[in-house]
Amino acid sequence: MTTPWDKEVDVLVIGSGAGGLLSALVASTNHAEVLVVEKEALWGGTSATSGGGIWIPASDQAAAAGFQDSPEDAFTYVRKLSAPNVPDANICAFVENAAPMLRWLTAKTTLDYQAFPYPDYHAEEPGGSPTGFRTHMPLPIDGRVLGGDVATMRFASPAASMFGYLNWHFDETYIMLFRAPGWWKHLTKSLARYWFDWPFRFTSRKDRRLTLGNALSGGLRDALNKQKVPVWLESPMEDLILADGAVQGAVVRHEGHLLRIRARKGVVLAAGGFDKNQKMRNQYAPLYPNTQLSGGTGGNTGDSIRAGIDAGAATLNMQSAWAAPVFYIPGEDRGRLCTIERALPGSIMVAQDGRRYLDEAASYHIVGQQMARRQAEHGDASPSWFVFDHRYRHSYPVGPLYPLKPDWMHNGAIRSILKKGRTIAELAKAMGVDATALEQTVSRFNDNAAQGVDPDFHRGEPAYDKMYGDPRVTPNPCLRPLDQGPFYAMPIYPGDIGTNGGLLTDPNARVLGEDNQPIPGLYAVGNNAASSMGESYPGAGVTLGPALTFGYLAARHMTGAND
Repeated sequence: MTTPWDKEVDVLVIGSGAGGLLSALVASTNHAEVLVVEKEALWGGTSATSGGGIWIPASDQAAAAGFQDSPEDAFTYVRKLSAPNVPDANICAFVENAAPMLRWLTAKTTLDYQAFPYPDYHAEEPGGSPTGFRTHMPLPIDGRVLGGDVATMRFASPAASMFGYLNWHFDETYIMLFRAPGWWKHLTKSLARYWFDWPFRFTSRKDRRLTLGNALSGGLRDALNKQKVPVWLESPMEDLILADGAVQGAVVRHEGHLLRIRARKGVVLAAGGFDKNQKMRNQYAPLYPNTQLSGGTGGNTGDSIRAGIDAGAATLNMQSAWAAPVFYIPGEDRGRLCTIERALPGSIMVAQDGRRYLDEAASYHIVGQQMARRQAEHGDASPSWFVFDHRYRHSYPVGPLYPLKPDWMHNGAIRSILKKGRTIAELAKAMGVDATALEQTVSRFNDNAAQGVDPDFHRGEPAYDKMYGDPRVTPNPCLRPLDQGPFYAMPIYPGDIGTNGGLLTDPNARVLGEDNQPIPGLYAVGNNAASSMGESYPGAGVTLGPALTFGYLAARHMTGAND
């Protein structure tokens, strides 16, 4: 005799990241009864901690900015970069439906996205865009619309906020980074807005001006609240429920009770990758072995992927991750993504032998992959060293270091990893690196940088490299000699911002079994599903862009939507 259901809905969404929230919103808008369950006490997942960018080919916003694009060009570009085992149909589904998804999103929510002149990471490849306008960033929203839910939203990553609490928009990065005229007025205004947010400031450190990933997550949650879609926190999925080869629902632990929840139209797995599951990393992704260095949130332990496998799902590219160089601050629960610092002039990266081995300004995915491979082959890249001079130290931020803040004012954890020397040889000693090798490396780099060239690794030549260079430095915005002591170094590690191998899905995000046939009632999006990008990272936002697009397609498919 079958145990009766404790609760029935049309659509059950596992996870509260952007892909899951949009799946829930689309399904609810199409008259489905929806429930979202989140295993942790905070909602938003890694999406809320991210930059919030989405990579969308041929969007209305890009066309309005004068950028002529097409799904065909985007397909050519992604197909060249993606893994050969990723089906053409999945790539087509993304590039053809990304713009309609964004049109729907901005029509049905208060979110507003803007196309940015952000070059593709491999713009020189066929179909790539050196001028950008495929990466879209959300405009800020007022978190007060969320009421009490803003307090349980995940904080932005320390790498995407100032002082660890002050949210900022993408445009504001350049105002503060290069201290543009009036920057201090802008900062003062932002700080005043934050500190005088009374009485909320007495109960929470949260910045209610939501930007980047907080804006995306907040806008989706606001729309769900208006649809009266419940989001259960601290409610992990324990297992999927199968009958006659189909997924009928799931067992969810809620308020201390195990509940059998029926999902009449389908279950959407949207609970992230296995970033924080050491056993799964060891088994599937040994190139990226360290959970502590991942920028993913603590709840990304692969539960949904393992449940899918137990239900008969096939997997794809489980060895893959969104690779990235990260700074790690002792005591923190994850690595801090290093995006901008590597492209700025007056810095280099070296392995533990004191020598450069890559183009520091390349995309974080490429740099992260090269670091991981170097570590696997030579054992001297985890950590590598990010080396910079006095002028750099007092011009730009370096991970947790702020340029106008003296060394002694930073906390002990940060000071413990910061190395300093009056000369390169003295710095090398503090780093534990051969002084002669480091001196030779810096000398060669300086001679070339003075001419604006890098014959060894071509730093500053690709369009993407220049994106984060300092335009005030010529002829190459990414190159300047390290010639002003004292000199500094910080350890930098091969990490990631999440795993991206997962359950094999079709163009409607249906999970496929080992026989390549859909498992009825089961869908997967975001890092629960194997990425259509394979092991590549074509441009800023190729994590969230497909997560939202396939979340949109999954909900439309299970509800039979035609609008």
